[in-house]
Amino acid sequence: METIFTDLIKIILPSAISLYAIYLVVKTFLSKEFEKRVIDLRIKNNELVLPVRLQAYERMALYLERISLHNLVLRTNDPSFTAGEFQSKMTMDIREEFNHNVAQQIYVSDAAWALIKTSMEENIAIINKCGQKVPSDARSIELAKMVFEELLQRNEDPTSKAMRQLKEEIRQVF
Repeated sequence: METIFTDLIKIILPSAISLYAIYLVVKTFLSKEFEKRVIDLRIKNNELVLPVRLQAYERMALYLERISLHNLVLRTNDPSFTAGEFQSKMTMDIREEFNHNVAQQIYVSDAAWALIKTSMEENIAIINKCGQKVPSDARSIELAKMVFEELLQRNEDPTSKAMRQLKEEIRQVF
């Protein structure tokens, strides 16, 4: 009986060790194969998403340029406007541009999006602050002068910080 037991151990033990070794080899092979597929999927995903992401950064840079108070005042000023109409036109343009580009937030970082929203809000605040200082029936040029004076008193345009953030993020990609 003892010989049967030892013979059985002599057969089962090497088989179990061989089976365990095969299991480890197959497991390692499958995990490396899975990693390869994940890497391939990421590469394909980047090929599809990267151009869309770059386009989103371009659109956000264009948005920031368009709402920059220097550009906004020059683009929207109409001598026939009163200061109140001009104030309304500038704030409406900023909001419309923002609403047009709001979907781009899914492609930019949260930090960049927060700075973009902050620059929009600061620009509107500057326009409204200057609008309160100028009579609403004054000419639009008076409000434009007030906006430019306000910008001169500040160290930087509210959109420049957001623009720097966008550029920094793009530099990290490339």
